Amino acid sequence: MAVAAYALWGILPLYFLLLQPSGAFEIVALRILFSLVFCGIIITVTRQWRALVALLRRPRIVFTMGLAAVFIYVNWQVYVFATLDGKVIEASLGYFINPIVTVLLGVIFLHERLRMAQWIAVGTSLVAVVVLAFNYGALPWISLVLAFSFGLYGLIKKRVGPEVGAVSGLTLETVWLTPVAIVQLAVVGASAGLTFGTVSVAHTVLLVSAGVVTAVPLLLFAAAARRLPLVYLGLIQYFAPVLQFIVGAFVLDETMPPARWIGFGLVWVALAILSVDVLVSGRRVRRALPPAR
Repeated sequence: MAVAAYALWGILPLYFLLLQPSGAFEIVALRILFSLVFCGIIITVTRQWRALVALLRRPRIVFTMGLAAVFIYVNWQVYVFATLDGKVIEASLGYFINPIVTVLLGVIFLHERLRMAQWIAVGTSLVAVVVLAFNYGALPWISLVLAFSFGLYGLIKKRVGPEVGAVSGLTLETVWLTPVAIVQLAVVGASAGLTFGTVSVAHTVLLVSAGVVTAVPLLLFAAAARRLPLVYLGLIQYFAPVLQFIVGAFVLDETMPPARWIGFGLVWVALAILSVDVLVSGRRVRRALPPAR
């Protein structure tokens, strides 16, 4: 589930580019509203309304999901802005930093432990991030905001995971964000004008599909966060930025000077270290398990 979520996020820039001439604020607002509709359909089909109502009677859970909604909203808005502004590679840098943030949050707040190989991989990734950030010649604010917003979102989802299901959690988040979405659409409509329903049938269908495109990977991520240690969830996150890098560099032809290649090369070295470590540790766990009867 974690791999599928990050693979879908990796190719998301191509989808957002298809939504032009819609702007970032309109796209994000429609993502929120249609995600809520999609969640409502899922809850109805799976008959989970009773579980959702039970959560609404727990103020701590409701306000915690409100905090998660703040972080995911910031992440969505900055990411769509970066994509439409031709900064997909800079956004991918944010998601290369994000696993480091996630791993460190797991160590600090959840007292998770890293093996030596994992520390080496994280250190190598940190060097890569420094090289890539230095190449920009300025503070890569897009990358940093994406990294920390999603890292904190993941931490919150991990802490409430045993109590909040994936669908119920996303529903609460989108309910919190619905007033923000309505205000954004009103402002865009009164200024630049809304594009929804005015460009073409295909464009309108793509905008409506934003709910499914947004909700499916988030639901997969939430379900994975409930089952995986945050350390492993952080390491799997490299799938998304690798795909985003490929899209930005080879599909959209964004600039890739030598320093960026060096930085991304270091990241791939870290990925190789992590892959070997996961394979070795997995074999050890299987050997330690009692034989099946």
